[in-house]
Amino acid sequence: MSMNGGGVEQPGGRMTLTDLVRQETVGRMSAAEKFAAAREMRLYFQRPEQPGFLVSQTEAGPLVALFTSVEGLALFAGACAWASTTVADIMELLPDGVRALVDPLGERPFLLNVEALREVETTEDRNPRNDGGLGVDQS
Repeated sequence: MSMNGGGVEQPGGRMTLTDLVRQETVGRMSAAEKFAAAREMRLYFQRPEQPGFLVSQTEAGPLVALFTSVEGLALFAGACAWASTTVADIMELLPDGVRALVDPLGERPFLLNVEALREVETTEDRNPRNDGGLGVDQS
């Protein structure tokens, strides 16, 4: 079960020390620091036969499934060819109009709003002191 702030509730309702430290550290980061950390986050995906991303056509439009761990990818796709890259690379490589769903079978799946991340990066380039958002859509 998930606790507020991303901590993991252990048996007996306790949070691990690692989770507590992570939660406190993230809570003290500026938006710019969170953005920089997010850009370096590694995500895993099922590798198609041709270079690129395996894009699924959904009722809501084209979508790529990304995962925060190889285990999450395996749970979703089974044994498969896979690759990984950073969010920064995904921002550059993901085609316009294709949305990224992170951890679709996890406890807290979310849409990675690549367009918003690109806008924040552009704003950061123009004004390095800007505290832009992370581009995460929790809807």
